[in-house]
Amino acid sequence: MIEDKIFERIGYTEKNLPREAYEHCVFRNCIFYKSELSSVVFRECKFEGCDFSLASLKNTTFSNVSFTDCKLLGLRFDECNHFLLSFVFNNCLLNLSVFYKLKLKKIRFTRCKLEEVDFTEADLTSAIFDDCDFNRAVFDQTNLEGADFRTSFNYSIDPTGNRVKKAKFSREGVVGLLDRWDIVIES
Repeated sequence: MIEDKIFERIGYTEKNLPREAYEHCVFRNCIFYKSELSSVVFRECKFEGCDFSLASLKNTTFSNVSFTDCKLLGLRFDECNHFLLSFVFNNCLLNLSVFYKLKLKKIRFTRCKLEEVDFTEADLTSAIFDDCDFNRAVFDQTNLEGADFRTSFNYSIDPTGNRVKKAKFSREGVVGLLDRWDIVIES
């Protein structure tokens, strides 16, 4: 187990991060592009300015992990170890990532680009989406009960195909709940 260590400006594209358990570690400006992170354990870790694009996350453990200013393109979070899975995203690029069937109650995304992200059948109960872009994101049979979308935009959510009870939307954002009916709303 590796504890309380800071990793800065390290590239793990050619040489993968050793398969260990990392606790209370900080990774700054590290490159994990197309890296093999299968079965690596991250507990209470912080990732700042890192690039994880297209990394393999099969059975990877993320427990109470934060990502800030990170590039996380095309990641299959649904392949992670689901036990104690919890993370926070701040100012991250998550386009084309997959959260299929994950239980992410109370997850928080702040100032994130979530274009074409797949949230199919995910449990996002009481999630907070603060100033996030959901252009072409997929919500299908997703539990969004109590989720907060008030400051987010570009989402298209079918209320008949998702659970939206007590979810919060801005007046302008309500249009994203009506896409299915192809109606015209004029101001």
